[in-house]
Amino acid sequence: MARIIPVPPFDCVVFGATGDLTLRKLLPALYYRFRDGQMTEDARVIGAARSALDDDAYRQRAVKALKQHVAAGDIDDGTLDRFCARVRYVRLDATKRDADWDALKLALRPECVRVFYLATSPDLYGQVCANLGAVGLVTENSRVVLEKPIGHDLASARAINDEVGAVFSETKIFRIDHYLGKETVQNLLALRFANTIFERLWTTDVIDHVQITVAETVGLEGRGGYYNRAGQLRDMVQNHMLQLLCLIAMEPPVSLDADRVRDEKLKVLRALQPIEPHDVAPLTVRGQYSAGAIGGQPVTGYLADLGTDEPSATETFVALKAAVCTWRWANVPFYLRTGKRLPQKLSEIVVQFRALPFSIFPADAAEWQPNRLIIRLQPEEGMRLSMMTKDPGPGGLRLSPTGLDIRFEKTFNMRFPDAYERLLMDAVRGDATLFMRRDEVEAAWKWVEPILQAWSGRPDHPRPYPAGSWGPTGAIALIERDGRTWHDEIE
Repeated sequence: MARIIPVPPFDCVVFGATGDLTLRKLLPALYYRFRDGQMTEDARVIGAARSALDDDAYRQRAVKALKQHVAAGDIDDGTLDRFCARVRYVRLDATKRDADWDALKLALRPECVRVFYLATSPDLYGQVCANLGAVGLVTENSRVVLEKPIGHDLASARAINDEVGAVFSETKIFRIDHYLGKETVQNLLALRFANTIFERLWTTDVIDHVQITVAETVGLEGRGGYYNRAGQLRDMVQNHMLQLLCLIAMEPPVSLDADRVRDEKLKVLRALQPIEPHDVAPLTVRGQYSAGAIGGQPVTGYLADLGTDEPSATETFVALKAAVCTWRWANVPFYLRTGKRLPQKLSEIVVQFRALPFSIFPADAAEWQPNRLIIRLQPEEGMRLSMMTKDPGPGGLRLSPTGLDIRFEKTFNMRFPDAYERLLMDAVRGDATLFMRRDEVEAAWKWVEPILQAWSGRPDHPRPYPAGSWGPTGAIALIERDGRTWHDEIE
């Protein structure tokens, strides 16, 4: 088992303390880090929200959330009591500058690291940070953590970054993307840069194409108001999926220093070939789910989930073909797809190697499949290398694809921490390697924005697809017109 290194004493102030993100993700993550000894006894969690609660009432909510979202076998009453003793609550409207801030000021200790986690709507980030600065709560050891999305387009992203940057220096701003905290994503760095066998194969001469899939079985989950303004391109592609693409396509950094890693990711974003308006139709597909079935159970369509009969131009599915214009990746297409109400909850990267240039084996010896590296982020993190091997036994030579399979949790016989656990502790330590820098966020918006503008100028709506399918038929055509096919192995 890996050695746990405790982080320095800290006060973590969570704005939006009564919201779903805090109760479902942040409190469980902090509980696990406390249970495992990384969050020390003198660390504290201070919830801040407008609800009329005191410490005891908020702790009761915290206990309820922890028992709901932490595995039953991981809940220990003694540990739970000691953790909740670290939890405080301050009633506060973070958008107003009034006397309520005095209570927060009194709750904070001057000698500790301060982590201000903004689990609020992004349009409040600037105002909250301005208030933090105005009331004197920002110290040399303070950091602010921002949830995605940072804005809804390039202009709004720049405005938010300017407002937050007026209070916190760039080194103190931690823009969180929980996908970057997943163990498999971090293992991409090890896979590529600690193993010469892969890094030497990571070129256009050997790789045919790359697929990145992020599929969800759920619909709106009560986020209809936000989602109908955002859509899947903003919600998933602009951040999560482009970050995964960067980690696959980046050049080796000179070190694991946060800025050296992020410099290389930025180069990838800047090397993405722009999708011009006349290329949007052949290179992108947008869809919207209709009624269907997930796991054998009927589910309603997007408009019904939204509670309206009015047509909506919001996409719940995106597929697109991207190109990275560098020597390493010339002529290697990147196919991205993501959607809601798909048949399986799945996040994976498929690196498809080129087919054999010549075979010495009889034509009927196998159904040939090129080698394929499958990097699975969820539901079960791991990696699988598909290769051709001989079927055992006499009676002729038969070949079939076989997988060299690494399932991290089984291989290492340990629980793998949730991404938020890693990222919260990195923020306390001040390690920004797995967080997005301002120029990354804005470069991603610069690439995505022309697609959004082209879609908004078209009279057609997203193509319908039945819930439980892999999206509209146009997504299949997008890849198959190139003589390729999506990796759709449902487990």
